[in-house]
Amino acid sequence: MSENLLHWIAFSVLVAVLLFLDLFVFHKKTHEVKIKEAVIWSFVWISLALIFNYFVYLWEGSEKAMEYLTAYVIEKSLSVDNLFVFIMIFGFFNIKPEYQHKILFWGILGALILRIIFIIAGIQLIHHFHWIIYVFGAFLVYTGLKIPFEKDKEIQPDKNPLVRLFKKFMPVTNEFHGEKFFVRLNGKKFATPLFIALIVIEFSDLIFAVDSIPAVLAISDDTFIVYTSNVFAILGLRALYFALAGILKYFRFLKFGIAFILVFVGAKMLISGVYKFPIVASLFVILGLLVVSVVLSVLIPEKKDDVSAV
Repeated sequence: MSENLLHWIAFSVLVAVLLFLDLFVFHKKTHEVKIKEAVIWSFVWISLALIFNYFVYLWEGSEKAMEYLTAYVIEKSLSVDNLFVFIMIFGFFNIKPEYQHKILFWGILGALILRIIFIIAGIQLIHHFHWIIYVFGAFLVYTGLKIPFEKDKEIQPDKNPLVRLFKKFMPVTNEFHGEKFFVRLNGKKFATPLFIALIVIEFSDLIFAVDSIPAVLAISDDTFIVYTSNVFAILGLRALYFALAGILKYFRFLKFGIAFILVFVGAKMLISGVYKFPIVASLFVILGLLVVSVVLSVLIPEKKDDVSAV
């Protein structure tokens, strides 16, 4: 059995154990996740990601370890943009705080499956058609330049193609039934609004992956590095959501930081044929953009008149 296969098996077992402990031990009882608990779990997930980074260093060497860390930081920073979408989805469906963790858990489990498909497809495309890297790069630059001018998108589940397709095969109740995704009424099975919210969450992650996967592929074309960094960023996304949900609106310049990160990563891809930007330098540029956007948000808060006008 090859060493690389052993690494995949070890990682898969680790993720399975972590997911089992998360759902059936630490969050066995449905409850509202408070900020203190969310901050602790965010620290735990980040610590696990960094510990795994050390094992990548032992297995693959310093270069691969740096690729993993940079890819993780990119994925983590870009995932913050997805948190805004989660807030809008939960607000639209009026999902109670105690049920949000369950939706995010199953939503992220589905995201893990979608990511491996996207990553393998993206890497195979780059290996067989190297010119596709320039297409990815141009797409990221375009997306980054577009972000600052985008208005907040409205959540319209009835127009979501997955939701519309689902409703053709199964009826949906208008009322919630506790934490149940499905319920049987008068002998007929119905989906609840909780499950529709889950579908919208999955769809939003699908759209999000279109931006994030090419960005990470600019750092590494190693399937193991790209996937593991993605997985750890996603696993910590729920805790990060509950930790930051109440204060995200105050980081007004964060979207500009994310936009610059996409432009930077896209530019790296576009010039990769003539110059390979050092991984360490990339990491510092990405961290610097994030720090500057957060610091500016704190130093230059939004005016109260602007807030009341929204």
